Amino acid sequence: MKAHSRSILLERNTLLERDVLLKVRDLDVSFQGIETVNVLSGISFSIKENETLALVGETGCGKSVVAHAVMNLLPPESRVEGSIELRGKSLLGMNEKEMAKIRGKEIAIIFQNPSLALNPVYSIGHQLAEPLCVHQKEKKKMALSRAALALKRMGFANFSECMNYYPSWCSGGMNQRFLITASTILNPALLIADEPSKGLDKKCIAELEAELRNLKIERKSALLLISHDLGFVQRLADRIAVMYAGEIVELADPSSLFENPLHPYTRGLLYSLPEKGFIPIPGFSPPLNSLPSGCRFHPRCPLREKRCIQIHPEIKEIGQRAVRCFLYP
Repeated sequence: MKAHSRSILLERNTLLERDVLLKVRDLDVSFQGIETVNVLSGISFSIKENETLALVGETGCGKSVVAHAVMNLLPPESRVEGSIELRGKSLLGMNEKEMAKIRGKEIAIIFQNPSLALNPVYSIGHQLAEPLCVHQKEKKKMALSRAALALKRMGFANFSECMNYYPSWCSGGMNQRFLITASTILNPALLIADEPSKGLDKKCIAELEAELRNLKIERKSALLLISHDLGFVQRLADRIAVMYAGEIVELADPSSLFENPLHPYTRGLLYSLPEKGFIPIPGFSPPLNSLPSGCRFHPRCPLREKRCIQIHPEIKEIGQRAVRCFLYP
């Protein structure tokens, strides 16, 4: 067993296994090409039933790769090690036919760009009805009827008219709501939202927040929320995992994280918010094909010590949270 997996842990030992919906352990992902690029290293976390876990971090830190690994949607040139389990079933051991039965039905994803995620040549009604026909063998007429009711529940007053819309006719906010409807029409146990607020105005973001909360309350869905929008995450998450350069560096509940961040990178992220003074973190995130020795954040860290340059820190529990930093022995 890897050293970091023994100490990890991103959840307390009192967490009951029967409550765990998704369990990710020691997830490593690399892309093979002219050179091998390690994009994820030792990612471990669990999500309980009806829990919202958020992954935050700068662009390129590997957040979306986690989502695609869980959905088994990584490209052929990727190499995946570790384990991903949904209710005790290994997802990495499934072939494409087996995984196709899981996607949409048990795990669904809201992709970053709703206008691109929706098929431009099919009507909204067709795209909502299709999962019902495929996974539940509904007749087309019944599937279309259920799709219309799903739009009504999502708050579309003109839901019958919307069934005949095409994505190119609609705003980004409307397409986002259509995509959420499509992703949740089969009542998946886990919904992955990959940068769902990206590109939306404040009104659309507020509507999106309300819809995600309702999903949790009404359908008891768990949520893996991936975002760079810290305010958005703070309002929705039960726990937040901060990622940097392909690994998790801190995990805590929102109140603890925002009031008392432990990792220097987390502090830097919070200080970069407008309400904290808009103070940028010096330097840049390292390219994943040329990671520094020791702590991956040490070239940008104002608190670095000699050992930070030489030794890679393990993630350690501090009370009910976890941090990857030598400041906390």
